Amino acid sequence: MFKNFRQDIPASIVVFFVALPLCLGIALASGAPNLFSGLIAGIIGGIVVGFLSGSHIGVSGPAAGLAAIVLSAIGALGWENFLVAVVLGGAIQLLFGLLKAGIIGYYFPSSVIKGMLTGIGIIIILKQIPHFFGYDQDPEGDFAFFQIDGENTFSELFNTLNNISPGATLIAVTGLVILILWDRVLTGKSKIFQIVQGPLVAVVAGIVYYLFTRDHALLSISDEHLVNVPVPGDINSFLGQFSFPNFAAITRPEIWVTAFTIALVASLETLLCVEATDKLDPEKRITPTNRELLAQGAGNMFSGLVGGLPITQVIVRSSANVQSGGRSKLSAIVHGFLLLISVILIPRLLNMIPLSVLAAILFLVGYKLAKPSLFREMYKKGWKQAVPYVVTVVGIVFTDLLTGILLGLTVGIIVILIKSYQNSHFLHIEDKSNGRHRIKMTLAEEVTFINKGAILKELERLPEKTYLELDVRKTRYLDNDIIEILDDFTHKAESRQIDILLLSERGQIENPPSYSEFFKNHPKTEHINPIKS
Repeated sequence: MFKNFRQDIPASIVVFFVALPLCLGIALASGAPNLFSGLIAGIIGGIVVGFLSGSHIGVSGPAAGLAAIVLSAIGALGWENFLVAVVLGGAIQLLFGLLKAGIIGYYFPSSVIKGMLTGIGIIIILKQIPHFFGYDQDPEGDFAFFQIDGENTFSELFNTLNNISPGATLIAVTGLVILILWDRVLTGKSKIFQIVQGPLVAVVAGIVYYLFTRDHALLSISDEHLVNVPVPGDINSFLGQFSFPNFAAITRPEIWVTAFTIALVASLETLLCVEATDKLDPEKRITPTNRELLAQGAGNMFSGLVGGLPITQVIVRSSANVQSGGRSKLSAIVHGFLLLISVILIPRLLNMIPLSVLAAILFLVGYKLAKPSLFREMYKKGWKQAVPYVVTVVGIVFTDLLTGILLGLTVGIIVILIKSYQNSHFLHIEDKSNGRHRIKMTLAEEVTFINKGAILKELERLPEKTYLELDVRKTRYLDNDIIEILDDFTHKAESRQIDILLLSERGQIENPPSYSEFFKNHPKTEHINPIKS
């Protein structure tokens, strides 16, 4: 873990700057009574989950995808009762991990995962544009299309045009220029530019700008456009920010319903993020998904016990980690310690960071996730890859992360069904000779009930006096529904003077009287196994 120290430490600083406003913003969007609960989740997601996880580059913390669920649950249950649900949700995630439910993460199509990354990239850019120009009505971390401030993603952009802050915009543009120069020009010039990350320089520039212009009438940055970390007066007020669950409410059914909902949604979002971050990993390492569920479960139990929000692995912080050169879990762990140390020792300094500078950092993260070249790449792969990809992207932009994923997954399944329908068999038609058509139908390796329509259609189209060769030598799985179709067709074949030669690995048979009996007596012809529908 420590062999990549030089890459992981600078990356952890970038992840820290990305995570800080998101932890606070998601806490605000979730309706938490104390914004510190978001920081608790970020700290535990970095340190506890980071140590336990098998992911090399994934970063965990409070997730925007859970904000709506948390907001509703806190309103219905109350804060201390809600924390009980968070603890129980973590326990259920532990159970998911022990039951090996993490295998679900491997069943999402690649086109949908790539669409998820692109959609998140576009959402990051669209949601950060108002913050870039100094308009902060919608809090950081509200990634849904319909926002908690009553606007939507695009109406917020129009509102921004009438509320541009000159000071915030100036330092945001300055920060963006620094980041682009660092990324495109300076990094290759000297090792110092590799050790000291551009985002750190941009943040320092933002703090300096704030200090020098805070009394200027036009160029000053207002307090609402700065990071807003709670500032405790002493150790007792700091400890007072922690909350504890009311376990007396553990028998209430609604607590368990909320707990299961949190566990299910958090696990699904984590598995999606794991699949996505593994695709971003330059070394193409594979995260053990069951271990990840165990780590997330432990993290959520711990977070709930001390007053934190629910935790998942999150794509924004994970992708920032990859793009900043993070190579091992050390960067995620160190980012957690940076959050903890900074909120204790330097909260006032953190509160001098302009949100517009952090928006500039997130701009580059979003752009790298949603490069135009990705759209061209998916287009070249054909409609079967491009359609689920585009549906996922559009779904995420106009709804939310999970809804967009489900829409893309649904379209992906439909595409699979269409492909299966089309690929059930292959026809080879020879010239008509001796007054008879000669047709060879070769069945695919796996033929299921999904292929009924295609095969039935081809059999019905056979002209009279046809000689049909039915080749099942490469078929390994044959559904009983298909066997029934063949049995039914024997009667039609006789009346239409169609002769059938069945080709199998056990030999040939002319006009089998019963296909079901044939496959029953030869269950592996060599390997045909009828599958019950």
